[in-house]
Amino acid sequence: MAGVVVSGDQVSYISQDCEEIPEFLGRNYGHMAKRLDLSFNLLRSLEGLKTFGSLEELILDNNLLGNDLLLPRLPQLHTLTLNKNQITELESLLDHLAEVVPSLQYLSLLGNVACPNELVSRDKDEDDYQRYRYFVLHKLRNLKFLDTRKVTKKEREEALVRGAFMKVVKPKDAKASGDDASISPEMQYTPLPLGSRDLTNHRGVLGKCRYVYYGKHSEGNRFIRDDQL
Repeated sequence: MAGVVVSGDQVSYISQDCEEIPEFLGRNYGHMAKRLDLSFNLLRSLEGLKTFGSLEELILDNNLLGNDLLLPRLPQLHTLTLNKNQITELESLLDHLAEVVPSLQYLSLLGNVACPNELVSRDKDEDDYQRYRYFVLHKLRNLKFLDTRKVTKKEREEALVRGAFMKVVKPKDAKASGDDASISPEMQYTPLPLGSRDLTNHRGVLGKCRYVYYGKHSEGNRFIRDDQL
């Protein structure tokens, strides 16, 4: 078949601009393929993987796969790469992977919004990335390699203790847009409660803010001597 490269039990179908996995791939190679490379396509669906029940490695880099990504159950799959797709929500993906690929040991999500890597996202740093690693390892406890780094014993221990609390929660864009549309220009968002928005009202107030402050760049914890006060 045009575009298909087969070497032993390895099948590649790269740069074919396909939006779904062609039926002939599964019909001709699904029974024997242990490694499948579908990189550099336009995939939005993985429905055609149902016939590849013996896969051990699956390469899906540089596609258009999003948060609705669904894999069939692949009990022997130990390697999965999803670099440079359109995945923005991490928890649902990890829960799905834990269910359908229980033998997974090698996972890479670089180049997705859900992976806060400082090399591809200027507004992220190593702390953001490490929290992401703890959360992934909390969900997928059999991983030996995540992205470009081997999972360390210390990371695994930290993930067991703190991983569940490393989830990053973001406001839903749709809801935020809807709320903003209903607010008049004079009442644009402010983290202060209503009671403090009147400039003539100087009473102290308490309120909730939609953002979480981690303090990682704070100078507030520096030691100050008495003679500096």
